[in-house]
Amino acid sequence: MSSNGAFIIDKNLGARLDETQADLPKANSDGEAVVPPTDEQKYLFDKDGWLLLPGVLSEAECVEMRAFCLQLHHDPESIPEPERSVLGGPLQRLTDHPLVVGFMNEFLAYPGLSSQICYGFRQESASLFYRESGDGAFGPHNGNGMLRFPGDSHLYRCIPGKANSALTRVVWELNPVTEGNGTLLVSGSHKAVFPAPPSIQSPDSPIWNTYTCPPGSLIFFTEALTHSGRPWIDEEHPRIAVFSCYNSVNSKWHNWDPHPELLASMPPLRQTLYRPVHVAGNLVGGEVH
Repeated sequence: MSSNGAFIIDKNLGARLDETQADLPKANSDGEAVVPPTDEQKYLFDKDGWLLLPGVLSEAECVEMRAFCLQLHHDPESIPEPERSVLGGPLQRLTDHPLVVGFMNEFLAYPGLSSQICYGFRQESASLFYRESGDGAFGPHNGNGMLRFPGDSHLYRCIPGKANSALTRVVWELNPVTEGNGTLLVSGSHKAVFPAPPSIQSPDSPIWNTYTCPPGSLIFFTEALTHSGRPWIDEEHPRIAVFSCYNSVNSKWHNWDPHPELLASMPPLRQTLYRPVHVAGNLVGGEVH
């Protein structure tokens, strides 16, 4: 048992949760080996509430995915209805990319409802963010995730050696993000216990952090973090980003589900990302104790 096992209690009689019995998937639905976060990445995400992994996708992948996004934005009727979303075409591979699964196994998965054929977490929303110069707006929100009411979903919980990010945002930036364009983030605000100061109402305040990155980069941030969009100012490259949210198997924040025909066509393991929202018996293809 890992050292943090002494702090994690299972559901009955105060018994410790034996993490060595967790059956977290080692491969995604495409048969690719799951890539867990490194110790440094876990530390940075817990410290800051967000993590940037630059240049994850190849240029060929970015070209293919950008083309689908542009078609989806400018000419959606040309795409068959079941595929008419960011789960369609080549973008579907992003839903359980090996890095996404590895991150969610660490920060979100429910061990008792996970197996090699069933994810221990859910994807609960997915959308395209397309922005040209002048599009977008500043609007700070969220934060204080250590103190939020449980039904809110915007939670962050941690004990020595283990953390849980209840509602987690995954962003795939398919075009370069240049200076002055990245999402604004207040590092550490997921653990804040005080109200945000008035200076947070200015996008130019030094309280905000942000990022630049090449195409194909991946950003994780807990929705418990204070964050904000802002007007896109890059006149050369529009923002083409896939925004998704992942949540625990017993909670749902967004009123969203994939098209049923698209869902039925997915590999069985990927389908478990969209199973019903409950705990009791919610392990696909396995026995729940």
